[in-house]
Amino acid sequence: MPSTPRPILRALLGRTTPTRTNNNRIRSYSTAPSNARLNHSRTPNSSSLRSTSKTSRINLFQSVNAALSHALSTDERVLLFGEDVAFGGVFRCSMNLSSQFGSDRVFNTPLSEQGIVGFAIGAASEGMRPVAEIQFADYVYPAFDQLVNEAAKMRFRSGVWTEGKEGLTSMACGGLVVRMPCGGVGHGALYHSQSPESLFTHVPGLRVVMPRSPLQAKGLLLAAIECPDPVIFMEPKILYRAAVEHVPNDAYTIPLSMAEVLKPGSDVTVVSYGTPLYNCSAAISAAEKDLDISCELIDLRTVYPWDRKTVLDSIRKTGRAVVVHESMVNAGVGAEVAATIQEGAFLRLEAPVQRVAGWSTHVGLVYEKFNLPDVARVYDAIKKTVEY
Repeated sequence: MPSTPRPILRALLGRTTPTRTNNNRIRSYSTAPSNARLNHSRTPNSSSLRSTSKTSRINLFQSVNAALSHALSTDERVLLFGEDVAFGGVFRCSMNLSSQFGSDRVFNTPLSEQGIVGFAIGAASEGMRPVAEIQFADYVYPAFDQLVNEAAKMRFRSGVWTEGKEGLTSMACGGLVVRMPCGGVGHGALYHSQSPESLFTHVPGLRVVMPRSPLQAKGLLLAAIECPDPVIFMEPKILYRAAVEHVPNDAYTIPLSMAEVLKPGSDVTVVSYGTPLYNCSAAISAAEKDLDISCELIDLRTVYPWDRKTVLDSIRKTGRAVVVHESMVNAGVGAEVAATIQEGAFLRLEAPVQRVAGWSTHVGLVYEKFNLPDVARVYDAIKKTVEY
């Protein structure tokens, strides 16, 4: 079993300030400052809970654990399984759940991603609500056949999806959730740093979700378990222990495929999801101060099917767009967002859409931090588009 990578808080909380020499910007690796906060905004369906429900200060992995615990305790159809899940998992997201709910519902599987997802699809088609864990997103590739050719197509070819006393109808995969930690931590190298979300977004029938914070993770995961479509739920591993947040103790859901405007603005729209949102927030703060502009920041939350209306409405207002994500730039989520903006808001654009993403190369152990989009790269993209 691979060793557990320690969360690198410096990657989120440290910052190197860009300097200027001979009017040329010289930057070293830079990331979000410690005061970059994205968790104070109001969220549909969860905002009202915060004023009426008791909350706990928990981090993202504890929020995932709380969501799984609620789902297991309220719906006997929910199962949780994967490699080392009964022991708490590599990142402790399933800690204590096996002892609480028993080995019939929370259990370890053989080291076979193909087997894990295949079993989950069979369970879902028989009316269960399985939550399958892939230990790292990098390991999901052996299960692509099951996800693409079985899970994604099952509901389409059956033509029906209903729920009654016996659960879901046969030949449907609603209730299937495949969880996987994703993204870089600074030292994951080739096989522990990948962000393969764009590969899933090409597949109709799958939903792809990535939360940015503890509050988001609980609400989105509970919504995914209730969803009539199979859901790929990707958890940025560097955020598991990066920060705590007040999360309602009661259950709540956040609508899937609904983006959130984290910060309104009038001159440029920055669209992102997951970990890069914190770098975007820091870059926006610097750009607004230096360039005297107003930036709007949008969190997609659901990467596919994504909320086109919210993004296009923002672009029609600002006329400029910067799309940021951690995964490779080639054929990434940003390409689809940029193309949609060109199709739906071309006459309102004042500048070409900018994409800031991981370089089109495999992640090296020593140079991983240089492959990921940082504050300076986002800042430069904002500056370039407003000065176009």
